[in-house]
Amino acid sequence: MLPMLKRFLIGRPLKSTELGEQRLNKTKALAILSSDALSSVAYGPEQILIVLITVGMTAFWYSIPIAIGVLLLLTALILSYRQIIYAYPHGGGAYVVSKNNLGMLPGLIAGGSLLVDYVLTVAVSVSAGTDAITSAFPTLHGHNVGIAIAFVIFLTVLNLRGVTESASILAYPVYLFVLALFILIAVGLYNIATGEIPPTLHSPIGTPVAGISLFILLRAFASGSSALTGVEAISNAIPNFKDPSPVNASKTLMAMGGLLALLFSGIVYLAYYYGVIPSADVTVISQIAEMTFGRNYMYFFIQGTTALILILAANTGYSAFPLLAVNLAKDKFIPRMFLVRGDRLGYSNGIIILGIASILLIISFQAETEHLIPLYALGVFIPFTLSQTGMMLKWIRQKPKGWMPKFIINTIGAFISFIVSLIFFLTKFTQVWSILLFLPFIIWLFHRIRKHYEAVGDQLRLTTCEPSSPIEGNVIIVPVAGLTHVVENSLNYAKALSADQILAVYVSFERDDEKKFEEKWKKWQPDIRLVTLHSHYRSIINPLTKFVDTVEHKAKEANYQVTVIIPQFIPKKGWHNILHNQSSLLIRAFLLYRRNVVVTTVPYHLKK
Repeated sequence: MLPMLKRFLIGRPLKSTELGEQRLNKTKALAILSSDALSSVAYGPEQILIVLITVGMTAFWYSIPIAIGVLLLLTALILSYRQIIYAYPHGGGAYVVSKNNLGMLPGLIAGGSLLVDYVLTVAVSVSAGTDAITSAFPTLHGHNVGIAIAFVIFLTVLNLRGVTESASILAYPVYLFVLALFILIAVGLYNIATGEIPPTLHSPIGTPVAGISLFILLRAFASGSSALTGVEAISNAIPNFKDPSPVNASKTLMAMGGLLALLFSGIVYLAYYYGVIPSADVTVISQIAEMTFGRNYMYFFIQGTTALILILAANTGYSAFPLLAVNLAKDKFIPRMFLVRGDRLGYSNGIIILGIASILLIISFQAETEHLIPLYALGVFIPFTLSQTGMMLKWIRQKPKGWMPKFIINTIGAFISFIVSLIFFLTKFTQVWSILLFLPFIIWLFHRIRKHYEAVGDQLRLTTCEPSSPIEGNVIIVPVAGLTHVVENSLNYAKALSADQILAVYVSFERDDEKKFEEKWKKWQPDIRLVTLHSHYRSIINPLTKFVDTVEHKAKEANYQVTVIIPQFIPKKGWHNILHNQSSLLIRAFLLYRRNVVVTTVPYHLKK
């Protein structure tokens, strides 16, 4: 049943030779890897207004110069990451750049920040998409968490089907969103030009604002910079591109930057001119669309595509998280299971872990986007700062031809990213303080995992580990529960091993049962010694493990190996297992951790 369900949901397994067919062209890659950055247009401008409304509507004109500042930062980041793509064509993004140029600790800070950030990408995107749906259908407000979880499960299953298949499905909503917003911006600007939108809805640029301060403006700029999250995803996912990977990735990055700049500028200007006031129940784009078209089919088209891209923006996390995890796993900082490709040639373990972590985060924050965005944005600006600083050092050390313009670009990117990170700490400390706890914890965990792998390697390596002592003989212990074909099958196997001694062990709860069993055993297997153990507390495990320990201690002195053969019958149907106690599994679980004991299970398959 489970294999059939897996095949239905995920599809047939792909051969390793089909890996090249799973790479993305520029059109699909732009949709998949840019969806996070493009979707932030739906909440980035709104975050600016949420800060400015604390002063009053007259302060909304400041959204224009703030947006210009965000666009300058976007330009610096796009040019910087374009250089990273060519300098590190095998992917890895901020983690690889920081590790190679700044050292291991900065690399782990960047890698840890991005791992958490991609989890936040999924949680924020899906939560924001759910907000867009409930803005159009207010009766669904009470079901935000359930709707968000359902979308995460859908995206997880879709990505388990493979990169190409998910890209083919998800590309259409992304491009529909871009089309919808361009229509909205074009019609909005036309209405403004023809005078259909009265200029009295907004305060003119330059209007004096009482109570405005540099602190508030910096806070609004930092909030608006949340629209730049996802810019680094393409540099992490270069291996997903068709050859030549760096060239295609670079062109896709530039296209994403251009689209993001146009959409962000248009929405900020319309929100300012329309005098839109941010609301907890209705998004800014929803208000702009309603004022432009009314509640007709165009309004619902815009809301529908906005909801879709906000949800599908999570796919950027599904594309970038597994590849970043692969780089960390290669360096032994996270479990090696992240290196394993699944049936559809994707890194399935990374996809599944990302989905589970995102669901837990959505439940914890009750799918409230605004509570997640500051931490989400800071989690990406720290790697921005480190990667740009790393590139600065790279150019200074190597000094290749034409390095000075590249150095200047990276310097500007590093400086602005550092300033934005500081602003987030200073202005939103109550919302981002947790990064000071979980980031050191993640780095500590990275080092513990690597230390474990290094210890395992030292113990397994033939050149460093202690030579094994020769085995002079073998003592076999067979736990028995009755006179059955299962026990007989295990005893026959034990005899075939040419053991020096075979001990059958029976644990009894009653003295009478013990005597009766000994009498039956002498008649059935007179050649095999039976040891009976009486359990005062009706436990099989304790007396058996103590007996094994005693035998092992004596055998070790003579360089004898102790082998425990566990009889186990296998029911014809899997669900039959719940009808039987699993004492054999418990015995094996306890004995596996005995240092000098070999545990073998001999199955006996039932036919009915």
